[in-house]
Amino acid sequence: MTFVLPRVPDQEDPRWTRRDGIFVRRDEGVTKWMTGDTTTVKISSAQTSGALGVLETSVPPGGGALPHAHGREEEAFYVLSGDFDFVNGDEIIQAGPGDLLFVPRGNRHGFTNTGALPAKLLTFIMPGGHEGFWLDNGTDPQPGKSAPPLGPEGFAALAQELVRHQVTVMPDSES
Repeated sequence: MTFVLPRVPDQEDPRWTRRDGIFVRRDEGVTKWMTGDTTTVKISSAQTSGALGVLETSVPPGGGALPHAHGREEEAFYVLSGDFDFVNGDEIIQAGPGDLLFVPRGNRHGFTNTGALPAKLLTFIMPGGHEGFWLDNGTDPQPGKSAPPLGPEGFAALAQELVRHQVTVMPDSES
């Protein structure tokens, strides 16, 4: 089989030498505690001209995110380790390492670590911007300690931030 390549640009074309890719090493990013989880913002919308935000989150057993919906962004969750139950509208999806869930804006979703050990997720936010929720409202981790859970007062304090980020909390009736 013969392939005919389209015209190859001249080597003076700046695409040959542009270095606009963003490389983030495994120990880089801004780490914050939020709602019992430890989240590292690996890439922010400020770095991607608004296109993307990426989070790496360690979720303790029983921890996660209450079901909610976004008014601005889509999210994709990639399970790095552990076991999760994901809410997808009115269904529950069991997921493990290597599984991915894409959630369009306006779709009710959430997740819970169902395992006995901390579990890890990568979250891709498109367009970027919602990662600012962690940057603006999370607390700096304390060495040798675990992220504290967020009580009712903490959730109440975040209510205006959720509105600002166009997030609607939609918990189950028993939550």
